[in-house]
Amino acid sequence: MFPAMRSLMLVIPLVAFAIAGSLYVPSDRSGGGYNSGSEPALSSLPTLPTWARADLPDFSGYRDTTEKKVAFFSFLYPRIVLANSRILIERDYLDSLTRKDTLSKQEHTWLTAQAKRLRVDEEPGTPEQFSVLRKRLDVIPPSLILAQAANESAWGTSRFALRGNNLFGQWCFSKGCGLVPLSRVEGASHEVAAFPSPYHSVRAYVQNLNRHGSYQGLRDTRLDDREAGDPLSGLSLARGLISYSERGEEYVDEIRSMIRYNNLEFYDTEFRKILSDRSPSHLKSLASASAERVLLPGQSTDSSAEG
Repeated sequence: MFPAMRSLMLVIPLVAFAIAGSLYVPSDRSGGGYNSGSEPALSSLPTLPTWARADLPDFSGYRDTTEKKVAFFSFLYPRIVLANSRILIERDYLDSLTRKDTLSKQEHTWLTAQAKRLRVDEEPGTPEQFSVLRKRLDVIPPSLILAQAANESAWGTSRFALRGNNLFGQWCFSKGCGLVPLSRVEGASHEVAAFPSPYHSVRAYVQNLNRHGSYQGLRDTRLDDREAGDPLSGLSLARGLISYSERGEEYVDEIRSMIRYNNLEFYDTEFRKILSDRSPSHLKSLASASAERVLLPGQSTDSSAEG
């Protein structure tokens, strides 16, 4: 166990939380199939580090609940920092395009790819398109991601997590795109998506919240917080998950309880600290960290790209 993981056991008051009920995510009814959150080509976006392609560890071997939770959060948090920092690089690039009088063919191509990925229908290159893209090309607080991942994957031990690196129960609609749910009703065709790695599951989950009509409330809350100068909070944004589960408000309350009981706002604070430097060079170092351990809380971000 990394020293940082041991220290987390001391600073995070973890409380056991019972998870019940079946996994559910509203289907993507766009008819376009499942998209894994791929990143449109961008020269300022560094190559994805090798460790981000690793499969999910087996968390079922932990007998101590606290150690299991610490291991789960310590594995997932660097992948959240990685995904969010890469989104911020894309967001900064989008902002740079808004300041240009004319766009190159390459810039138009990138805008078109982002608009398609995030389902933005406004006229290409217009202020309206830039405005909607900026609302949708944004980060999700770590506390919300950690709580939902723990809830939806049974702390990384579900069949979909172990066999498909799927931490959030995302669905797909092409035959063979994932795992067939054992409880799928007769006549249904959806599968639970399989991903190359947990990182790709995180990226696709963030994309889902950023583009699906069901989560407009979450995006509105995030925009309101940004415009008010308030820090992004998983507790605050959780209210926008009312459609994530058929359990509605009960599900939202459960996610908020998990954030509180496990003190996951600690990770939101740590994420804000690591982003106190928003320079392009620092974001690039986060987005290309050669070792996941340097993205853990308490580590020096100056060594992010050094391993």
